[in-house]
Amino acid sequence: MLNSRYRRGALAVRAAAPVVPLLFAIAFAAGCSQQVEVPAPPPVEVVVGNPVKAPIVEWDEYVGRLEAIEFVEVRARVSGYLDAIYYDEGELVREGDLLCLIDPRPFQAEVNLANASLSEAKSQVEQAQATERQTEAELKVAQSQSDLSETLLKRAKSLLDKQAIPEQEVDIRQSEQRQAQASLEATAARLALAKTATASARSAEEAADARLELAQLNLGYTQIRAPITGRIGAREVTIGNMISGGVGQSTMITTIVSLDPIHAFFDADEQAFLKYQKLEGKPTGEENTEGKNPIFAGLADEPDEFPHRGHLDFFDNRMDSETGTMRGQAILPNPDLKLTPGLFARLRIPGSERYEAVLVPDFAVSADQSEKYVLLVNADGKVERRNVKLGPPVRNLRVVREGLDGSEQLILRGLQRVMPGVEVVVKTETLALDAEGLPNDFERVPQREWLSQPRTNSRPVDERELANAAGESRLPVSKRAN
Repeated sequence: MLNSRYRRGALAVRAAAPVVPLLFAIAFAAGCSQQVEVPAPPPVEVVVGNPVKAPIVEWDEYVGRLEAIEFVEVRARVSGYLDAIYYDEGELVREGDLLCLIDPRPFQAEVNLANASLSEAKSQVEQAQATERQTEAELKVAQSQSDLSETLLKRAKSLLDKQAIPEQEVDIRQSEQRQAQASLEATAARLALAKTATASARSAEEAADARLELAQLNLGYTQIRAPITGRIGAREVTIGNMISGGVGQSTMITTIVSLDPIHAFFDADEQAFLKYQKLEGKPTGEENTEGKNPIFAGLADEPDEFPHRGHLDFFDNRMDSETGTMRGQAILPNPDLKLTPGLFARLRIPGSERYEAVLVPDFAVSADQSEKYVLLVNADGKVERRNVKLGPPVRNLRVVREGLDGSEQLILRGLQRVMPGVEVVVKTETLALDAEGLPNDFERVPQREWLSQPRTNSRPVDERELANAAGESRLPVSKRAN
């Protein structure tokens, strides 16, 4: 009985199977006969803005190191015990200020001894000169006696010819004449000897005078004075120590660095170096004289300012072959002494003349392989692609060398949702340059305002010293030939 029921159910399913696909086919045909409209997507909203047009100067950025123009190691020039110190560590000193004192008593004794030797030498000179004058007087007497004896001899010979006197009288006159001549020659020899003694005494006087000068010089070296104006460093020795003088093993007492003005060193690549050379080669102002490029500097605690203004001093005489850079030197005034040797400084140097630039933000620029481009909204409200050539960043924006004139509607936000040809709805935003603490123009520093001055000697140049130091071989050929 169960089998019969199972057979009847299976037969019912087989009979109903073709009906289901038929019902689906009828429903699909009915749906296709009606037209369904899909609504168009709304236009994409983007934020646009006009590129900034402004007169600018492209300021090149460097990190420089501040260094003192003059650095001096204060050393002793004579040996002795350190008696006194007259400075405080870290204070400002002026050129010529007394810093230390070495025990002067041995050197004062040398000066006294040299004075005594000089006095003795002067006395010997006076004595030699007196002897010379006395000998000169004796020579005049001897010359007079020689002349008289010559006259008497001639007269005696004349009377002998007339047989007015005996021949013996002539012999006496001849003997007297020979004695007078011998006395004259002896006196002349003594005069020559006296002159030699005078010259020797004068040489001894000059030697004694030189010894006195050297002794006085050494005595002066016991007072160690500041050779330059600047800030003095730490004490390397204390009172009571033995100080070694001289050249080889002289004791260093302290150091002094100059502070105003001060140097700032930086490294520029080859293109920047050539650019600065061209900028400096142009005339400045009405004077039509060459000027030096200005330079602005800021310290670590002056993040948004460049209050220190100086000028480019010079570049090194050759390019570093290992780094491909040229060492540049700037010079900055430092009247408030805030610039300290050894500090880092942010340097800005003008890399261009003032010109009207078109600037855009970096986030609005896209890259496609080797090309840079921006997306614009044209007059029809559609997106347009424009290739651009970029320059350096200036005050939060990027200089556009080619591709834009500043009147375009630049897409700033929504770049990921659009592509060229798509119609968009715009929302306007205004772009502006940030304040950087640097001017939009600059003037080159004329020569009369340069801080770098020619080095001068502290004492006049002695031509004899130069001749002795240079030697015969360093004279021009024409001089040596003479």
